[in-house]
Amino acid sequence: MSVILGISAFYHDSAAALVIDGVVVAAAQEERFTRKKHESNFPRQAIAFCLAQAGREIEELDHVVFYEKPFLKFERILETHLAHAPRGLDSFMTSIPIWLRSKLYISRIISKGLEGRYKKRILFVEHHQSHAASAFFQSPFKEAAILTVDGAGEWTTTAIGMGADSKIQLQHELHFPDSLGLLYSAFTYFCGFRINSGEGKLMGLAPFGTPDYAETILENLIDLQPDGSFQLNQEFFDYCTGRKMTSPKFNQLFGGPPRTPESPITQREKNLAASIQLVTESALLKIANHLYQLTQCDQLCIAGGVALNCVANGKLLQASPFEKIWVNAAPGDAGGAIGAALFTWHQILENPKSKNVTSSPFLGPDYSDSQIRSTLQRHNAIFRELSSDELTDTAASDLASEKIIGWFQNRMEFGPRALGNRSILADPRPENVQDELNRKVKFREPFRPFAPVILQEESEKWFSTRQSSPLMSFAAHLHSTVPKTKFPGITHVDRSSRIQTIASSDNPILHQLLKRFRNETDCPMLVNTSFNVRGEPIVCSPDDAYQCFMKTNLDALAIGNFYLRKQDQPEFNHETEPGKQKTTWLNRISNAWQTITFPMRWVVSKAALILVYYLCICPISLLVYRLKIKNKSIPVSQTGEKTISYWRPRNPPPNKTSYFRQY
Repeated sequence: MSVILGISAFYHDSAAALVIDGVVVAAAQEERFTRKKHESNFPRQAIAFCLAQAGREIEELDHVVFYEKPFLKFERILETHLAHAPRGLDSFMTSIPIWLRSKLYISRIISKGLEGRYKKRILFVEHHQSHAASAFFQSPFKEAAILTVDGAGEWTTTAIGMGADSKIQLQHELHFPDSLGLLYSAFTYFCGFRINSGEGKLMGLAPFGTPDYAETILENLIDLQPDGSFQLNQEFFDYCTGRKMTSPKFNQLFGGPPRTPESPITQREKNLAASIQLVTESALLKIANHLYQLTQCDQLCIAGGVALNCVANGKLLQASPFEKIWVNAAPGDAGGAIGAALFTWHQILENPKSKNVTSSPFLGPDYSDSQIRSTLQRHNAIFRELSSDELTDTAASDLASEKIIGWFQNRMEFGPRALGNRSILADPRPENVQDELNRKVKFREPFRPFAPVILQEESEKWFSTRQSSPLMSFAAHLHSTVPKTKFPGITHVDRSSRIQTIASSDNPILHQLLKRFRNETDCPMLVNTSFNVRGEPIVCSPDDAYQCFMKTNLDALAIGNFYLRKQDQPEFNHETEPGKQKTTWLNRISNAWQTITFPMRWVVSKAALILVYYLCICPISLLVYRLKIKNKSIPVSQTGEKTISYWRPRNPPPNKTSYFRQY
């Protein structure tokens, strides 16, 4: 028996996953426990949960694997500073101290996080290998083409290859700073949203605009080739040299400075969103066509942050040569924890891939009736305990009466989307349901759409889709014969929806609820959105669920076998301030010393960084790196025609000992 712990951390969406004999038995994001959205710190609580869920101790771990190679990433950061000196002082002074304090010592941090009880060597898998493994080894395919696309890993930003049985082989890649993910994030930033979390908002905004800037983007920002390879014109970006995504030249090209966050959204932002969405879809389709020509395989697995763009995924499903496409529940960095662990089991330990076995997305904590009852009693909540049939009947009746309910059942989902166990559900037919959910429940922007969860056997009747979508990976359009006004709660302005199809085997109790709702209303679907409010992670525990229920305008809460209605509940006191930690006289002396010496330490550290930058980085850049750039060869055509290709061949597969190195 082999017990493998996968870890992703220190950028965003830290997570842990436990794989036992090739089966993912537990996985969770650290944010669900700390309640800090996109938590990046070491996933201590997520690891503790995974071990407890499997009944294992740290000493029983056979392998611990990290989802990227830190030294290789540090090399990229240093070379980036060299390439852009002396303009990158601000970025240098921000990033280098973080690396020198912690990120260069990942092995030490992991050992400390595991309480010094793990005595074996730690493995390191490249970032895009982790993505590729999370895509292919969780898919139902015995073999498949693989595409990974994100902002950046170590050097790689896009990779293509093939997976077969227990092996994945990435064959070609694009390198930083040429990144489709960073291009999309640049427009996310420019339109006033937060990068690494606001990309979904930009995707939702796109249908409100027209792609008037698409040609401008293609002519000025990205050199996109027929094979999907590309280069970005760095004159328009500032992510290599500063802490902003775009440069003044970008501002000039698109008619002014970036939108200020929370300010009114203008037609410019809507058109920019539509334009970059179109360019992204075009680039992905070209890459997919090229990948199909290379592999001649009918199945495709996609991972990386860009794979969260369900609209683009839907376009690939419709227009690419691939017959089937698989996107796992957590294609972003959190999923790298699962990918790294599965890569170890299959690729390093050479265990075969089980045929037609996919990982369930429900890998997080669950809670017993006694635990839920105890939480509700602590809050003096008024509730009824029901059987499963009574619960679904009651919930279906309330939903048919246009009530909005919180739905908390079984194990928590892994990944950024609520798939029916930590969800807010509503009837999609009322005209005002979308506005009610955005304004009174989610407290978020009014333009943001909602997804439908629909009985799988009914999906093709209402939507133009040719495969199931149990993980909300694809957008589809309502059939043209269906009036847009029939389901306003789940229909976006362009008639699209990010559908989730549910079979009885996917989620029995949710499938039962949908059937009861259909029997009562003739409607086979519900609005399904994540059980949280804007700025907070999805709820994890019964306490999280009850507090979110009481702080929002939800009408009811179905939590385990317990059912609560808001009108019955006592007045709720928000627990906003944690208890203050007691301090000793030693703590007070230490805190006073830190406060007194902080200005001196700050000045000394900044002065040292400035000296290193101008005395070392800048001269090296001028004497060495610029010479290297000057003599760099121009990419040559792979076809013998005038068209060039920016694809780089991947290095040969490393030997097994290299996985014990951080570079």
